[in-house]
Amino acid sequence: MELRALGNSGLLVSQFSLGTMTWGRDTDIHEARDQFNIYYEAGGRFSDTADVYSDGVSEEIVGEFARERPDVLISTKAGSVRSHRRRDTSRSHLLSALDSSLKRLRRSHIDVWHMHAWDPYTPLDETLSALQYAIDSGRVRYLGISNYSGWQLTSAALSSQYQVISAQMEYSLLQRGIEREVVPACVDLGVGVMAWSPLGRGVLTGKYRHGTPADSRGATAHFASFISPYLNDRSKAIVEATCTAAEGLGLSPIDVALAWVSSRPQVASTVVGARTAAQLRMMLPGFEAVLPPEIHLALDEVSAIE
Repeated sequence: MELRALGNSGLLVSQFSLGTMTWGRDTDIHEARDQFNIYYEAGGRFSDTADVYSDGVSEEIVGEFARERPDVLISTKAGSVRSHRRRDTSRSHLLSALDSSLKRLRRSHIDVWHMHAWDPYTPLDETLSALQYAIDSGRVRYLGISNYSGWQLTSAALSSQYQVISAQMEYSLLQRGIEREVVPACVDLGVGVMAWSPLGRGVLTGKYRHGTPADSRGATAHFASFISPYLNDRSKAIVEATCTAAEGLGLSPIDVALAWVSSRPQVASTVVGARTAAQLRMMLPGFEAVLPPEIHLALDEVSAIE
């Protein structure tokens, strides 16, 4: 698997990173172990989690597996909270969250620490002072943000003493909104994109073409509202184009969707997550797939944003 620099830094990360949002909830530890081994054997060395995934259980599982593989880099996130506030990047919360994450991960440091979302309640200077302390104390190596708008990313990057090297953002053929402001800001600031949900929340696999399968995330109570925004006529046209391209190339829609995202300018790593090991195994050919220029152009046109 190709290694790429994460932003304008010396940190080399795997072209595809292993997402673990379902670990500890929809994916038990045995399936998670299989996923980790499949990913590692494919050459992957970059795992992504968050302190709120399965209320910390995801971090615990990642920490258990990565303890056996010290060459695996770990990205985690903080700042999302299960309360009416929803966002908390205060110094008090962040430093407490950092200690908790390190304990669950069983490591002395986090390779890339992302702020999970913009916090409108905390002054930016306070958040940045906590991040500076985290790096100065040796517990964090690099800083990143997640789900920020263009101006929020720019404010954080220009105000921080240490460089922000990563922007973890949703990006797929079905969601290209970051191309308006976030990607140009990343180019200007030397920030690498970590693209999450590259399969359009699973819709680009084609499994929703004729309805919602009973065993899909779209059929579950806690994920139905997450999937439904992409079950519309615009998405249908993009999915059909993806499937047509896949048939012509002898690939799967998954291969085409992953190859498209991974080849986009400024994308350093594409986060792939799955509920089962079998689903992750289906993504492996996409790690190596390369699309012809004419297919790129056709997909760019059908998925173009206003």
